[in-house]
Amino acid sequence: MEKDLVEYIAKSLVDDPSQVTVNVVEGEKSTILELRVAEADIGKVIGKHGRIAKAMRTVLMAATAKTGKHAVLEILD
Repeated sequence: MEKDLVEYIAKSLVDDPSQVTVNVVEGEKSTILELRVAEADIGKVIGKHGRIAKAMRTVLMAATAKTGKHAVLEILD
């Protein structure tokens, strides 16, 4: 569910949605979501002063609040 959410938001923001990939790394207490986009689109996913990335993390935190598991979004270049 978290992977689909992050992928949907990222594809909505970028110019080249085919380059968006989300890799999920499961841990005991947390889940790490690694987001990769095209090099030209990295600024669109991060936003000015990291505002879009922060908003994506906030939405992700709200989506995982009921499960009790901590989700972390990492944007990789």
